[in-house]
Amino acid sequence: MKTMTCKQLGGACDKEFHAETFEEIAEMSKKHGGEMFQQKDAAHLMAMGEMSELMKSPQAMGEWFVNKRKEFDALPDDN
Repeated sequence: MKTMTCKQLGGACDKEFHAETFEEIAEMSKKHGGEMFQQKDAAHLMAMGEMSELMKSPQAMGEWFVNKRKEFDALPDDN
């Protein structure tokens, strides 16, 4: 199991996500983002705006995912 924070995944806070795979952690982050969107959290809305810009370029978004997956893979396992 590995841990990444919302900020590490492009978000705005230090909430930790714990998962065995990058796909699981990405899904947790997505769910958290949806919750923050519903709460109209200003910091998260700003981070979502930045991600929306990134998503306009499929190549840039793909590179972001590859880099985040590498970051996840390089993390030590939680004890």
